[in-house]
Amino acid sequence: MNGLRPDQATIGIVNYRTLECIRLCLRSIRRFTTYPHEVIVVDNDSRDASLAYLKGLPWIRLVERQSEDGESGARAHARGLDLALKHCNTEFFVAMHSDTFVQKENWLRDILGHFAHNPGVACVGSGKIELRRRWRQWLKEATDVRTFKRKLLKKPDPLGIYRYYNRTICCAYRTEILRRERLSFEMGQDQGLTPGKKLYFELLDRGYQTVELPPHTMSKSLVHLAHATQAFNPDQFRLRDKTVRKCYRLTQKVLAAPPFCEILADTSLDR
Repeated sequence: MNGLRPDQATIGIVNYRTLECIRLCLRSIRRFTTYPHEVIVVDNDSRDASLAYLKGLPWIRLVERQSEDGESGARAHARGLDLALKHCNTEFFVAMHSDTFVQKENWLRDILGHFAHNPGVACVGSGKIELRRRWRQWLKEATDVRTFKRKLLKKPDPLGIYRYYNRTICCAYRTEILRRERLSFEMGQDQGLTPGKKLYFELLDRGYQTVELPPHTMSKSLVHLAHATQAFNPDQFRLRDKTVRKCYRLTQKVLAAPPFCEILADTSLDR
């Protein structure tokens, strides 16, 4: 397997100035993960308390990345994931956001089980993982006028802006395939695509199989805040005030939930 350690996974996370999130993210991984794994955190030049926290964790592999002049937040995130992938030496690479928190035992084993020893499967993941109840999500989709008009008018979508893809909120890949095909999370940035979107399209277009898990299935194992990095750094990212307020409310709700309160109180998970 080209020197990759079989039946093991590397979880790659990019951090940028989100101490509250990265602490809960990492502690929840440590609390609920039994599948053989290692964690690589790429810090995108935070220079704050979150970087100091990461430097004190002996069980992760920390890679410090210097930011480049003029790079957008999305491009910096994509380059961070590519750097984590570069350091990966396991059969599977799992991209995860720093505002994604694990809440279920054997979550990683369940996700990787979908590869099922089928070498043609290159990716297992999901779309958006919503915190809202399923009926509210269905209602939102049913009343999405913009999507309805786009489908009704059959507007062209040459770049795949509206095309489904497994998001890097938490997405597992077969490392060997990504390297053999020379795929990168930064692909599509010049066209305005989010990190990992063009990579996913390339996997499909080159004939690889992917597994698309329903968001409600993924949400049983994971909680995702969405936009936390932007919301915690509003002076550096363009984000609507309404979105920032929503993110703060959700953050407080999640941090106050009993399972996560217990994890945050358990400092032994840092050792």
